[in-house]
Amino acid sequence: MKIRLILNGKKIEAEIKADTLLLDLVREKGCYSVKRGCETSNCGQPVLSCSVLAARADGHEVTTLEGLQKESEEFADFLAREGADQCGFCSPGLIMNVLAMERELVKPTMEEVREYLAGNLCRCTGYAGQLRALEKYLNRKKEA
Repeated sequence: MKIRLILNGKKIEAEIKADTLLLDLVREKGCYSVKRGCETSNCGQPVLSCSVLAARADGHEVTTLEGLQKESEEFADFLAREGADQCGFCSPGLIMNVLAMERELVKPTMEEVREYLAGNLCRCTGYAGQLRALEKYLNRKKEA
């Protein structure tokens, strides 16, 4: 089956099998920030590409961290400064969710932030460093 989509701003065509997962397609196209994590569709990614068939992306736009590098670098710097990047496996999904949250919520409280990011799984950091980084990131405009 042939599908067409826009991946990180570029039109692509792909010949896929009916059971191809979106995760496998975008990784095949060079988007390695998308990772197979929990295998249960509970890991908190904005779109759980491990459980969405690539065929469902036909005619749609798909954005991965590779398509948001400039935006994501700023928050990634905050994570690194707080020592919250550890193994980095969860960082792409966390960053994508933070960028989405920043677009959707106006001046969120830390309680709203925690609720928004509740599904993001991290097995290394214990979340304290991530939350410190996120709080500083959200307050960066106040301090500038």
